[in-house]
Amino acid sequence: MATRIVVDPITRIEGHLRIEAEVKNGKIVDVFSSGTMVRGMEKILKGRDPRDAWAFTERVCGVCTTVHALASVRTVENALGISVPPNAELIRNLMFCAQYLQDHVVHFYHLHALDWVDVVSSLKANPAETSRIAKSISRWPKSSPKYFADVQNRIKAFVESGQLGIFANAYWGHPAYKLPPEINLLGVAHYLEALEWQKEIVKVHTVFGGKNPHPNYLVGGAPCSINIDDANAINAERLALVGALIDEAIEFVEQVYLPDLLAIAPYYMEWFSIGGGLSNYLSYGDLPTNGYNDPSNFKFPRGAILDRNLNEVLEVKGDDPEQVREYVTHSWYKYRNGDAKSLHPWEGETEFNYTGPKPPYDYLNVEDKYSWLKTPRWKDHPMEVGPLARMLVGYASGSTEIQDVVNEALGVLNAPVTALFSTLGRTAARGLETRLVGHWMRGFYQDLLSNIKNGDSRTHTQEMWEPSSWPKEARGVGLTEAPRGGLAHWIVIKDKKIENYQLVVPSTWNASPRDAQGKQSAYEASLVGTPVANDEQPLEILRTIHSFDPCLACAVHLYDPDGRQVNKIQVL
Repeated sequence: MATRIVVDPITRIEGHLRIEAEVKNGKIVDVFSSGTMVRGMEKILKGRDPRDAWAFTERVCGVCTTVHALASVRTVENALGISVPPNAELIRNLMFCAQYLQDHVVHFYHLHALDWVDVVSSLKANPAETSRIAKSISRWPKSSPKYFADVQNRIKAFVESGQLGIFANAYWGHPAYKLPPEINLLGVAHYLEALEWQKEIVKVHTVFGGKNPHPNYLVGGAPCSINIDDANAINAERLALVGALIDEAIEFVEQVYLPDLLAIAPYYMEWFSIGGGLSNYLSYGDLPTNGYNDPSNFKFPRGAILDRNLNEVLEVKGDDPEQVREYVTHSWYKYRNGDAKSLHPWEGETEFNYTGPKPPYDYLNVEDKYSWLKTPRWKDHPMEVGPLARMLVGYASGSTEIQDVVNEALGVLNAPVTALFSTLGRTAARGLETRLVGHWMRGFYQDLLSNIKNGDSRTHTQEMWEPSSWPKEARGVGLTEAPRGGLAHWIVIKDKKIENYQLVVPSTWNASPRDAQGKQSAYEASLVGTPVANDEQPLEILRTIHSFDPCLACAVHLYDPDGRQVNKIQVL
């Protein structure tokens, strides 16, 4: 007989997510993923000036902040036929890369590492042995026995005070933890270091966008001027700061993040065969090197893979009404012509229709509607998006840069390419692309300096800027890759105002409920077959769900009619 495990909310993510899993004979046999937040951005945008949309959509989340603005300005530019100067494209790429570097490091250490690293176990470590291990895998300077002893004493003070602080409410001592105490201590030390480092790289956003989070963007270019001698512009001093931040980021990724990832993985090799889930992968691609309108020059290639066939990458087009479509069959929305149908985002509808149980309740009615997330499909296929999808599409597309880092890592781990189709493969893919992004960012920086030296300081265009030149009606799509996966915005402009605006975000692809045919999306499919050692402490569920880096903050919190919060459960 199967038992139902409810984890609500899934913590160490952005937003509210509920997982209901049925466990039989120690393995998960069925799963239901519910986004317990309601989205309303589409309603907020209707009737507004399209040029202002980026400022609203960017605030859909404090984590994916810059990429929503990027998707938004691109969708307006696509609708109105606006092109941007090369410097603006480079600045957008630099801001994109800064987002990735910070987001991926924060995810690994602060949102995911504690699924593998037992903090309390680190108290048993020999700091001298941790130092020896650290020096054997990296030249990072903070590796002395005294340094690790000091970290250990800090954790000990937490424990002895009876308050673990940021490490409270976890499953320490769970039998699924396998790292020796010395590597646990290494992980905890770098957890604390990463907290300090991540504050630095986002300064790139303040240089080019004025602030972080929510840096400024501009339809038609970048919101900054370049003059190397002007204190109020992007000058020589600020450009030098960006260069130094890039160098520091590459060093942290290559001397801390990747060595830690490769040190932890060998103790959990079975997780290279757990959590694979779907066999279809989608990447919109990004980081143009010769203009956004030519996806063939992207550093992250665009394409789709079906049935894990790495010998064929299928063409992806955002303006094809037969490709991306959304269902609401199991979502708390309704369509005018019936909930069994799917709609392309240009025709998308956002009409709330909550039919779920009233709190308090034990389980969702999963036979009916059970999530605030719509269910997107690509040519009616459920697709996984995110770092794994990007690495697989890039690998299959023939990107030698991507193939080289993937093959190198698989060689170190003595694992085949098929090992990527897993929970740990997803985690490894994120680390590998972080390494690539750091070096690509340095290249974009050098290209920007070259343009400036050659006399090109343009950062924006006035093309099609005045509404008097706009067509009476226009449609556009803006595609990008958020750290968590494929992100797209679709817009319909009518009489110079937003008539319809739809966002399909990464966690909508991955975390959505079943479609009209009953096909599961990525979260649900990935958990089927996962072993669970202790029903009361489902650490294994967290490992796989966290490998996607969930983000459901494209919404507001869900409250009952009397203003009471529906769910509040304390876990780490």
